[in-house]
Amino acid sequence: MKPFILASQSPRRKQLLEQAGLSFSIIPSSIEETVPNHYSPEETVALLAYQKAADVLKDHRDSVVLGADTIVSLDGTILGKPANDEDARAKLHLLSGRTHQVLTGVAILSSEKEVTFTAQAQVSFYSLSDEEIDNYIRSGEPSDKAGAYGIQGLGATFVEKVEGDYFAIVGLPIAKVSRALKSFN
Repeated sequence: MKPFILASQSPRRKQLLEQAGLSFSIIPSSIEETVPNHYSPEETVALLAYQKAADVLKDHRDSVVLGADTIVSLDGTILGKPANDEDARAKLHLLSGRTHQVLTGVAILSSEKEVTFTAQAQVSFYSLSDEEIDNYIRSGEPSDKAGAYGIQGLGATFVEKVEGDYFAIVGLPIAKVSRALKSFN
């Protein structure tokens, strides 16, 4: 059996792979994330996942490498990680009372095989008050999260409804990943 590598430092992805009973090592990708401006959110997240896995695979050709990326999209516009508190506030105001899409792209690569896919969910937020947003920003949680929130933390209190793969929102659609890995033995 080939060594299995997660090309990410995400604690959430690590936890989900452990939860699935998988043995793996972590070697984060060091690529600079670049995507053509005309790419759709689906194309963007799939390309970023592929770039991360390919970056690690080039130095570990005897392994199976998993790369993943998660984005938040509102009306086709990608809301990345906030640059600062003001940016987080602006993103949360945009999401307040609306439904947005969360997509996770996954690429599983070896020297013999490639599998890529995306998983998604629709997330509806309650209307958020300025006080709720300010308190959330003070918690520090939004600083490194796509769309300025984490559903597995305090951000869960903003969510009215989820449709689709919850684990795509957390950062890794683990059931789909587990099934795809079977084809790599």
